[in-house]
Amino acid sequence: MIILAFYGIHRYQLVWLYFRNKKNAAKWTEPPMRFAEGQLPFVTIQLPIFNEQFVIERLIEAVCRLDYPRDRFEVQVLDDSTDETTGVARDIVERYAQGFVGMEPQPIVYLHRSNRHGYKAGALDKGLDVARGEFVAIFDADFVPPRQWVMQVIHHFAQPEIGMVQTRWTHLNRNYSFLTQVEAILLDGHFVLEHGGRSRAGVFFNFNGTAGMWRRETISTAGGWQHDTLTEDTDLSYRAQLVGWQFKYLQDVECPAELPIEMTAFKTQQARWAKGLIQTGKKILPRVLKSDAPWHTKLEAWYHLTANISYPLMIVLSVLLMPAMIIRSWQGYIQMLLIDFPLFIASTMSVSTFYMVSQKELYPKSWYKSIVYVPFVMALGGVGLTITNTKAVMEALFGVKSAFARTPKYSVKKKGEKSQAKVYRKRLGVIPWIEMAIGCYFAWTVYYAISTENFFTVPFLVLFVFGYWYTGLLSLLQGRFERSRDPDQEMHEKPYPVGI
Repeated sequence: MIILAFYGIHRYQLVWLYFRNKKNAAKWTEPPMRFAEGQLPFVTIQLPIFNEQFVIERLIEAVCRLDYPRDRFEVQVLDDSTDETTGVARDIVERYAQGFVGMEPQPIVYLHRSNRHGYKAGALDKGLDVARGEFVAIFDADFVPPRQWVMQVIHHFAQPEIGMVQTRWTHLNRNYSFLTQVEAILLDGHFVLEHGGRSRAGVFFNFNGTAGMWRRETISTAGGWQHDTLTEDTDLSYRAQLVGWQFKYLQDVECPAELPIEMTAFKTQQARWAKGLIQTGKKILPRVLKSDAPWHTKLEAWYHLTANISYPLMIVLSVLLMPAMIIRSWQGYIQMLLIDFPLFIASTMSVSTFYMVSQKELYPKSWYKSIVYVPFVMALGGVGLTITNTKAVMEALFGVKSAFARTPKYSVKKKGEKSQAKVYRKRLGVIPWIEMAIGCYFAWTVYYAISTENFFTVPFLVLFVFGYWYTGLLSLLQGRFERSRDPDQEMHEKPYPVGI
């Protein structure tokens, strides 16, 4: 709990950095320098895809409508697909390259790899071999960049020291379900307070793999795309900043994307990020700590890259909580106020404060409507992901390699809209049953706490019950109703698609 409390206190610190350095916030309307009129640089748009047949047309249409001179612009569709996506993507690219009514011929090319060496990092690197752009923007398949996106970003590169510009993700299907509402709040916290606090304070922060633009020289001088971690974006970000490049974060430039609509897809995404950050920490932190960077930059890098250690600690906490309650049955209210309450404020209340502040920054007139989701954000983000993310963290610590597990996208936006999720659905395995069992264990601890009049711990324990039961039940029940309506539909037996 003490270690978890330190990571909780760090959330308060990010909020403090965000507001303390508010004057340093970068705005797309106020670049310190601008490219001369008629001398805009050449930009390559890279679209790395893998088995994305349901969203690829939406992505290509959005990119081909970007507002930028076509003589200084090209689009690369980097396709590693192994299913029907190859034919779908190739046909769409040919259609846009030739042009049609309402769309002039576009400078777009289709590049397919049959050897998926390096996964997404390998595809991006291969695309750079033939890219003509001085600057490279990257969009994953579930993103829909607004028409003005490139023009909002490009002038910030007129400063020669800027190596990367990241923009803020927004959410196409935020209102699709209760789960997507919670996911949106989790991501908003990251993009407002983590990126906002770090970028404004001038410490290292990372490219998020998509909805950002790189100076090509930055990629090469930092050592290029490398695929020895599952978060190649964070790895390259730290290497680039260690050699002197500066990054910018434009919170006021939005790029909407699709949130995972199924629990197993969400857990797979989070586990990949958790494992990748620990892998990057093992690789990069020794260099950061030996570098000439200021001590506060090193400390922030440590917190950033090791934060997922909290998940194994949550497992330890889960195991010890009931024995600790029995052993401490003598405890009175004074001991609770001196021990439990400060730890609760540091480790648990910091989470709710963190996410509520992010909602207030984004939605100053309606942020209070998100309060109802806060307990579920804490239960899902802090508890429900514990099993899968602990497994991912332990694999990273012990050097266990795994494929690059991509997050399936289905092009759904509205409540009640039927997804085509069954095509890319992952087999569940035993983890949801473990989550259900642990939830039952914590339900018993709630009963014990009430029976021993240890009422202060009950709200804390209820978060554990809900977190484990919610993730376990949603994982077990996903798609059951779809299959009951369509009994002849067979489950997809291909390995779970990998990409991002």
